[in-house]
Amino acid sequence: MDEVTTTGTTTSTLRRDVRFERTWLDEASWVDVARGVVTEPDDLVGALTENLAWGDGQVFRYDHWVDVPRLGAGYPLDRPPHPVLHDVHRALQHRYGVRFAAPAVAWYRDERDSVAFHRDRDMKWLDDTRIALLVVGDRRPFVLRPRSNRYAHDLPDRGAVVDLAPGQGDLLVMGGACQARWEHAVPKVAHRVGPRLSVQWRWTSRTGRQEVGGSFGDPVHFSSR
Repeated sequence: MDEVTTTGTTTSTLRRDVRFERTWLDEASWVDVARGVVTEPDDLVGALTENLAWGDGQVFRYDHWVDVPRLGAGYPLDRPPHPVLHDVHRALQHRYGVRFAAPAVAWYRDERDSVAFHRDRDMKWLDDTRIALLVVGDRRPFVLRPRSNRYAHDLPDRGAVVDLAPGQGDLLVMGGACQARWEHAVPKVAHRVGPRLSVQWRWTSRTGRQEVGGSFGDPVHFSSR
């Protein structure tokens, strides 16, 4: 993984020496966390916010459209908004031995933006997946709970038992049966925070039981700003 440098400027680069720490959520579900995978993360924040076509999202709930409290975008694999994203993509595929699809990107503009507990059901086959998130910008909660807690609304933090709190160039990868057995969320926070952006790569082995019905974000409509 070659570093990308620009004469006279400070640019985001990929670190080779980061340590991946795995947490087993249960016997089949795990999450890897590597802190500070990307150096100078503010440079990547600028590239993402300035160079992508961001859209305001809506999701259909019951009988009407509801605004999604964050912005969304994407980009082709061969035209990333910053060279370091190509390096991260290659490194992920090498480490996990799978081919990730083109990324989606989410922009949480401040403490009011969020995403509720959900599983990434749009992949359909959830028994063996990899979802990688490179997170830049301000650090804020990224929480997980077992599906057995999904109706336990009286529990603290809505049943969340793990908070990974990525930011500032951290990478996390949810794997195994994590999407089948666990839910994740980026909740609103009570204090002021700045932008948080996550670049998300997904892969499924397409094995096991296929999910029936729509996903958390199905259907989603994004209109360019």
